[in-house]
Amino acid sequence: MSEEGHRPDPQDSEESEQDRIDAEHRGFANAAWSIPSYILSGMAVYGGLGWLLDRWLGTSALFPIGILVGLALALYLVFHRYGRTS
Repeated sequence: MSEEGHRPDPQDSEESEQDRIDAEHRGFANAAWSIPSYILSGMAVYGGLGWLLDRWLGTSALFPIGILVGLALALYLVFHRYGRTS
């Protein structure tokens, strides 16, 4: 029995279960799009910064280092956001 003194409607529990399942599917879809986006954007931003520094300083090693740093930071961000289990 619920707090109000009547039995819960079985229809309500089925709808809430379906709503929960739909919310999980939306969460997986969001993660499926955002994880590659984090990785690609991290590599692009830090690779671009490395390229700019290479052009400014006249070196050639900062571009690949920037890409690797961007990849590492993006993977850390993905793990921090999606890797924890509750």
